[in-house]
Amino acid sequence: MAAGCCGAKKQKFNHHTGPCCNGNFFHTNPYQPSLYRNGMVICMEMCFFCFDVLYCHLNQFETPKTPNFPNDSYPLFVTWKIGKDRRLRGCIGTFNSMNLHSGLREYAVTSALKDSRFSPISRDEFNKLHVSVSILRHFEDGQDYLDWEIGIHGIRIEFTSDKGSKRTATYLPEVAPEQGWDRIQTIDSLLRKGGYKGIITNEVRRSVRLTRYQSEKLTVSYTEYKEYWRSRRC
Repeated sequence: MAAGCCGAKKQKFNHHTGPCCNGNFFHTNPYQPSLYRNGMVICMEMCFFCFDVLYCHLNQFETPKTPNFPNDSYPLFVTWKIGKDRRLRGCIGTFNSMNLHSGLREYAVTSALKDSRFSPISRDEFNKLHVSVSILRHFEDGQDYLDWEIGIHGIRIEFTSDKGSKRTATYLPEVAPEQGWDRIQTIDSLLRKGGYKGIITNEVRRSVRLTRYQSEKLTVSYTEYKEYWRSRRC
C-alpha cells in the first residue's frame, strides 16, 4: 500500500560521505553501489537510478537497465524536491517490503507524478530537482504514543477517526525536527493528516497505536546526477 510523507529534511553532503537518519556518517563511493558497508543498505546509486527512471519516463524512452545495487526487499519512500529552497514536489512510498529494483522504479515515478497534493513534475522542472531515497528498517511497536525519539524514529499511527473509521498516517524521521515539533505536536499533526477532525484530547492520543521505525536516507541533486553520468562516460 502506498503512503505519503510530509517531506524531507534538507541535508548537504560531499562526494565521499552521506548522513544517515540519526546524524551519523558513513563512507561511500558516490559512483559505486554499497555492498552493505557497515550494515547500511542505502547507496547513492539508488538516487541516481530514480533520476534515470524519471528521465526516461518524462521523455518516453525505454526504462533503464537493471541497476547494480542489491535487490533485497525493504519498505521505502522516494521524495522529490525542487529549487534552491528545496520545495516539496512529491513524496510517496510503501510500508510493504519491495525488491529495491522494482520498488524504486515504481515510486520514482509515482512520487513525481501521482502525489495528490501537487501537479505532476514536468520535463522543464527536471534540471532543478533533488531526489531522496529512504529505506525503512527496524520496525517496533511503541508502548504508547510517546514511545519514540525525535530525530531517530519515524512513526506510523493507527487510530479510529471521529466518524468511527480506521485510519493511518506516517511521518519519516526527519519531519518532526524539521518542523520544530515535540512529540505531542507531531502526534496531533499526524492525527489531522490522517483525517481526525474532532478535538484532540489526551484520551484520543492514548488510543493511538504507534509503530516506530528508523530510516537510512540519501539525497542527490540534479547537478550531482550530471556529474555521475559524466563519470560513466569516461
